[in-house]
Amino acid sequence: MAWSIAPVLVAIRIGFNQGRSRSTFQGWSLRWYLHDPELSVLHDESLRQALLQSLQVSTLTMLVATPIGVALALGLARWRGRGSGAANLLMLFPLVTPEIVMGVSLFLVFDQLFGRFVPITFGTTTQVLGLVTFSISYVVIVVRGRLFAIGKDYEEAAMDLGASPAEALRRVLLPLLAPAIFAAFMIVFAIAIDDFVISAFLCVQGCETVPIKIYSTARLAPSPSLNALATLMLVTSLAAIGLAVAVQRRFIAKREAGARSAIEDFARLEI
Repeated sequence: MAWSIAPVLVAIRIGFNQGRSRSTFQGWSLRWYLHDPELSVLHDESLRQALLQSLQVSTLTMLVATPIGVALALGLARWRGRGSGAANLLMLFPLVTPEIVMGVSLFLVFDQLFGRFVPITFGTTTQVLGLVTFSISYVVIVVRGRLFAIGKDYEEAAMDLGASPAEALRRVLLPLLAPAIFAAFMIVFAIAIDDFVISAFLCVQGCETVPIKIYSTARLAPSPSLNALATLMLVTSLAAIGLAVAVQRRFIAKREAGARSAIEDFARLEI
């Protein structure tokens, strides 16, 4: 565990280095984040644009992929006819496909298929569409796991009390799924903001994300500002995952508190 974390900590430390050296630490400083008038993340236009592009692509991917994934999870959970097994297996395909294969395939689809019949420019749109295609499976897995834990009892009880299937979905099932949906939002955001392969294949010019910028610049004239940029991306990803975990824990604690309260009320009635 320590061996895995050590390189990350070293890279973060370099981002706070006072000097430009990437091998000798010369004291703590925010120079590469704020103070350097040319090379800091705040003042370097290319670094700032890469960060904004990453945030834009990951946010759009999150907003598009999660609702589609939730709808697919609900549909697959209710589909019991012929072909349901194949559909469930197909939904796992992006998870087991090497990302470079997925990136090449998406590039060919956009270039050969859409390029001939639908005018499309490689950039933010293709990056979002590619990452949505790649990340929907994660949403389906998270939401279906929650659906399996909930079961059908709540929904059936609501319909027994007169609710229509749509009302049971809107007023009973979706609120119970809310923590899983929020977790899916955050997971997709973290996946999209960290992606390199798909974003690189579906970008031509002017749409560099943080991973692409780090890769291209590190081969030419690396500076600690790249480490600062990578640290900002890491903190953003960790914050998204941490927020998802916190919401899940709060929901579980709230349910446990409600269950304890119900047991206590029942015990008082028995007395």
